[in-house]
Amino acid sequence: MTMLLTLLLGAFFTMVELNCENLFDCQHDSLFDDGNFLPEGSYRWTPYRYWRKLQRVGQTIVACGDKPKGQENAVYQCPDLVALVEVENDSVLHDLTRRSILRKAGYRYVMTHSPDRRGIDVALLYAPSSFRLVAHTSFRIKPLPHAKPTRDVLYVKGCTKWVDTLHVFVVHWPSKAGGARATEPYRLRVAQVLKKAVDSILVVNPHAGILIAGDFNADYRSISFNALVKPPLVDISQQAIGNHGAKGTYRYQGKWERLDHIVCNEALRTTLESCWIGDFPFLMEPDEKYGGWKPKRNYLGPIWKDGFSDHLPLVARFAM
Repeated sequence: MTMLLTLLLGAFFTMVELNCENLFDCQHDSLFDDGNFLPEGSYRWTPYRYWRKLQRVGQTIVACGDKPKGQENAVYQCPDLVALVEVENDSVLHDLTRRSILRKAGYRYVMTHSPDRRGIDVALLYAPSSFRLVAHTSFRIKPLPHAKPTRDVLYVKGCTKWVDTLHVFVVHWPSKAGGARATEPYRLRVAQVLKKAVDSILVVNPHAGILIAGDFNADYRSISFNALVKPPLVDISQQAIGNHGAKGTYRYQGKWERLDHIVCNEALRTTLESCWIGDFPFLMEPDEKYGGWKPKRNYLGPIWKDGFSDHLPLVARFAM
């Protein structure tokens, strides 16, 4: 009966995780290597392509608030939180929240300002009606010797009707460029910093609500991921699938991979209603080389594909 009332009243708290695939503006930042994403750069990143990309990202986020399959009685509402990966700066977030299809959603945002050489960061969009911001900060990751600077970890604290105080972390772990094994220590370093932050919260309040979302560049079998995700943390997206055949958020050489994750602690997992991959048909295209379907990405090398992202969104819905 409680779940039925929840469906009828639309009493959900929804979080979305999305790697935007290089959401850059068209202006050069002298502090970072963003030359490819300029009108005269190798990707020919023009204002037209930029604004089209913003609309595409907005369209994806709006779709993630739609009614899940089999829950036609649920009331539509925009996602309460959206963890974004690969966003360049405040200008991009301002345009996304104020000048795109999302402008009427009323989102506000916080983001990192990392030392990543390309200038990409992570951000959190939040709906003030369901999430009251209390504080936010970033955790700088001290790189290992000879390693490139990586993205900061974004930490956000807020209050909700769902759980009194919610602690949210948004991450973008170092990539596998150079080989998964060779770069694993870089991801492990981030996992250790993140685990220390989580543990410090749980020492004060073992029942605190904790959410971690982002692109980990690692699946559940990796050393770095398992260094972080152990009781009371659980990967609620490990078994997530799409309604149209997706078995992961990223596809490489015809195989689905689970690089994006939404993790929470046991206190929140008990309220989890569902977690799925947003493989909406408009986000997909035929995989002509390997068969099946794949995300309709924005670029393939320097070739503009006029798509959305090379990653599919993750959606977690909790019953309030």
